[in-house]
Amino acid sequence: MFEGLDRSGKSTQCERLVQHLRSKGQAIEHMRFPNRSTPIGRMINSYLSGQSQQEDHVIHLLFSANRWESAATIHQLLNAGTTVVIDRYYYSGCVYTAAKQIPGLDLEWCRQPEVGLPRPDLCLFLDVSADDAAKRGGFGAERYEKQEMQDRVRDLFGKLRDHRDEAEDIVIINAGRSIEEVERSVRESVETVTSRVEVTDVRPRQVQPW
Repeated sequence: MFEGLDRSGKSTQCERLVQHLRSKGQAIEHMRFPNRSTPIGRMINSYLSGQSQQEDHVIHLLFSANRWESAATIHQLLNAGTTVVIDRYYYSGCVYTAAKQIPGLDLEWCRQPEVGLPRPDLCLFLDVSADDAAKRGGFGAERYEKQEMQDRVRDLFGKLRDHRDEAEDIVIINAGRSIEEVERSVRESVETVTSRVEVTDVRPRQVQPW
């Protein structure tokens, strides 16, 4: 799965990886969160585009519920041997809410609704500065795409990566390079983790409480 700041190149690299793996004959399912096609997703889309307002606890739980809507499907796909490639997941849900700096909505609180969700074998964090992200096309179109907010989000991703439960899953990719260079690093990381998973034949994992 891919994480990072807005405009860090997640969607581009996610699509390239999906195409690459499919070209090798692998069964791949491509997902993106929030999934804006569901009733909950449409509420989230209205909020992100500035068309509606939501209390901060409520919108956080809506984002979480949107992931839970797909949890059973993800488990079924993994059990069937299908690789699931996801553009954003619960990591974003935690850090974007915590970045609002509202008392009581810290990382630990934000992570609690995610406990029990399918846990990824690999999280590729596309690391780019908020300054560089702001220079990319389309930045600022949605509610959270403000440079000050993105700076806080990047700092909080760092704190999330430092926690023992997330640290083993997260690989940092320098996303300030060319698309092709980033893609090579992504493929190398995926191949390493794929080999490990095939050898150990582990069952789908779940997000555990801190």
